[in-house]
Amino acid sequence: MARRRSGLCPHLHRPRPVPAKHESGNRFPMTISAEPGLRRRFLTMLGPMILTNILQAASGTINTIWVGQILGVQAVAVVSSVFPLILLMFPVVIGIGSGASVLIGQAWGARDRDRMRAVAANALILTACLGTFVSMLAVLSTPVLLRVLKVPDALMGNAITYTRILMAGMPALFVLWYVTMISRAVGDAVSPLRTLAVAAGISLSVTPLLLESWRLGLPHIGVGAAAFGSDLACVAAPLWLVWFWRRKNHALAPSHPRHFRLDFSLWRSVLAIGLPTAGQMIAMALAEMALLSLVNQHGASALAAYGAVNQILSWIQFPSLSIGITTTIFASHLIGAGQKGRVRDVVRTGLFLNLLITGSTIACAYLAGPVVLRVFLTDPAVRATATHLLYIVLWSLLPFGLGMVFSGALRADKVVLIPTVLAIAAIIGVEVPVAFRLEHRLGLEGIWWGYAAGYAAALTLQGGYYLYRHRGDTGRIDLTPARQARRAHPTSDRRP
Repeated sequence: MARRRSGLCPHLHRPRPVPAKHESGNRFPMTISAEPGLRRRFLTMLGPMILTNILQAASGTINTIWVGQILGVQAVAVVSSVFPLILLMFPVVIGIGSGASVLIGQAWGARDRDRMRAVAANALILTACLGTFVSMLAVLSTPVLLRVLKVPDALMGNAITYTRILMAGMPALFVLWYVTMISRAVGDAVSPLRTLAVAAGISLSVTPLLLESWRLGLPHIGVGAAAFGSDLACVAAPLWLVWFWRRKNHALAPSHPRHFRLDFSLWRSVLAIGLPTAGQMIAMALAEMALLSLVNQHGASALAAYGAVNQILSWIQFPSLSIGITTTIFASHLIGAGQKGRVRDVVRTGLFLNLLITGSTIACAYLAGPVVLRVFLTDPAVRATATHLLYIVLWSLLPFGLGMVFSGALRADKVVLIPTVLAIAAIIGVEVPVAFRLEHRLGLEGIWWGYAAGYAAALTLQGGYYLYRHRGDTGRIDLTPARQARRAHPTSDRRP
């Protein structure tokens, strides 16, 4: 049968005498290539991932602009005040998604389709359960959490409404993030892009209508309209993705009820990787909450500047985050295929692309930052403050990106505990103390020097540990007996 493109990393292959096939009859996309051009394959994967991140941020940014232009600076401050709380929720799904992605990626490299789908289904159940629990807990404790964040009294009423509506949709948001993460684990970066396009289209269509609902004679829910639009998009987008997967006979499309049988050994495997990752994210969220409490002490104008700067930084971090994720994906494929020695090539490529792409993005941000801030902030004084803070922290996103490459390669090999401890040490031991100390001496700008110091410390620790662990690598191909058997009998992983 003639070969046709599957769209799932067709350029990455591992030589086999007789390739296995998809159910649809096309050849099973190979995982590892012996030919040169790793940078080109990185870029092929990075393009859709960066576009996905840009689309997601664009949706959030446009919603923030609408909130600011329609409801004013106070409403932007409300949305900004909840940002660390959102960070505190995400570690759950990011941890599960990271753990599942590593296991799925290794199964993809080893061509073990049944294990791949069983991991995906079990981790989905785990994500939905934890998402529901986190949502209920957050909705019930919203006033307490916002008081801990020291949200100004003038913003408290609207902040409670916005947070509760947003938290009610957290299970759907968790599922949306999870399915996009595992899709990339099999080299498919296009489906997440399409899914986020669906979500963004719904959110951007619904939010402005709800913000102006009072003009239509409907109840006015204020800034809560942005949260409701986000919830609706998060419910619809995963449903669309499942339909799309089944229509295209995607490798992760649900195909048999047996894959949804609870397998607590898989839960343990996912959590063994995911919990340390979640712990790191929680430490980051707690640090963000602590630093936001310092920002809140400087008033609503400082909080609005904080939110605008974070919007720009989130855009600049896209290349770094995407390169780190791609490093994990390619490294897990290599490890699953028994070519662990080639992971170092992936790391070198990730570092090079970070220097090139992230460095160029930072340079552009230094030039265009003041102009972009005009979109978010109408007050010249607040805009000047935000510009100064942006200039302080921008450069540090380069070491942030380099550190993501090292931690991504370690995670692909299921090495997560020590890197997590090192990352938390950089946050608790450097970022937060430096920010608190310099805030007392320099004022608001001292907080952003703390961010920069934390990123630089994380790179030093993560990079040092990676080099220590991989000293003396020989590039040997290490195949387990099971993988050797699959190489000897390549048709054994065909679907029965």
